[in-house]
Amino acid sequence: MQIAIDLPDDFVFLQGASQVQKEIRISYALWLFQQARVTLAKAAELADMDIYEFMSVCKSNQVPTLDISPEELAQELTDFRTA
Repeated sequence: MQIAIDLPDDFVFLQGASQVQKEIRISYALWLFQQARVTLAKAAELADMDIYEFMSVCKSNQVPTLDISPEELAQELTDFRTA
């Protein structure tokens, strides 16, 4: 599916249409992921990246990829070691 967005010509001219399209896809994927509307894998797919590239983009944009507190993580690690 395609969605058309009207942007000023000079804005697109400065960066090129493909660069603007890429940035919009990444920004939308980041937003959806941050709002917990899609999974990390689905957001990476939307951004046209593999999951590791998208995780790097998340890090650059200060978007956490794990939704777990330090205490929960410590407990998980403790449980893993004792299993």
